[in-house]
Amino acid sequence: MTLKTGWYETDSRFIPGHYQPATLIDLALSRDIDSHRLLRGTGLFHEDILAGQTRLSPQQFLALIGNSRRLLDADDSSFLFGQRLLPGHYGAASHALRHAQNLHHALDTLVQQQALLSPLATPRLLVDEKHAYFYWLDSCGAGDQWRFLLEASMTSLVSMSQWLSGQRLPWACSFSHAEPRYVEQYWVHLGEQTEFKRPMDMMRISRDFLTLPWPGASATAGQVARQEAQGHINQLGFSSSFLDCIYRYLQTHVREAPSLEQAAQHFAMSPATLKRKLQKHDTGFQHQVDLVRKHMALYLYQIKGLSNEEVAEYLSFNDAANFRRSFKRWTGSTPRLIRQLFDAR
Repeated sequence: MTLKTGWYETDSRFIPGHYQPATLIDLALSRDIDSHRLLRGTGLFHEDILAGQTRLSPQQFLALIGNSRRLLDADDSSFLFGQRLLPGHYGAASHALRHAQNLHHALDTLVQQQALLSPLATPRLLVDEKHAYFYWLDSCGAGDQWRFLLEASMTSLVSMSQWLSGQRLPWACSFSHAEPRYVEQYWVHLGEQTEFKRPMDMMRISRDFLTLPWPGASATAGQVARQEAQGHINQLGFSSSFLDCIYRYLQTHVREAPSLEQAAQHFAMSPATLKRKLQKHDTGFQHQVDLVRKHMALYLYQIKGLSNEEVAEYLSFNDAANFRRSFKRWTGSTPRLIRQLFDAR
């Protein structure tokens, strides 16, 4: 399937049913969930998944996740799903992960092959002098399924890196939501360095672990697999989602704070069409603007070490009080508290 737009949307059918969706289906079936109930409302049949030809849209995949959560009704579902996700059995992209020479190569592969390996949650990597930071963006408007996806995504990275490195890596995981009643699942699957009510959903690790060689990796096999996986991306005609493209545009122009009309012009569509597309993905233009500005502010604080005044100026806030109000709306905390949090690490 090739999209002329160069991105995929929530109703674009391109996710092989026998890849990540089948992993969730198998988990549910292992707990005696009836396949017809599991797939109800998705427009899918188990026989089609088994045939290996079915392609799901993100919308259908999210509906499957919703059904699974309801029918499994278990605190560990997202974590068990995550443990099964990576490297996975997804052709060349999984083979490239399997033969990553170190953590940095694996993270780069996840980012580059996102449409194949993580179609619902877009991974991002940042590195400073001391740490590597890994986080995910909502690719298609996950809504109520976003926490499930976050838990699964973080678990998949912890599990994969432990298997391929031969040791449990000291990941520190932070979540923006409050500590849940099933917090023990986080400790078991993500480690005890898990924090809640933080400004951002993110994983952090010392950059020293990025380049430690992983045993069992084949540099030749990995390079060939990455090339083959990139060929699959080229065949699809896209490597990222519509929301990813919006995010990148707003990030590039974060200091200018572009209007809806300017963004629509950039994407060669009317403002009304852009609004409809955003609504289809369970979001709005101002929400996307705030998300990008929040991430940029946190980046400038934590990685660049800028002061409150410098961050406000960078984001084109002329009034410091207005910046503080906006920042608290984005993160739930004041700039001063965020700086104290970062300085304590």
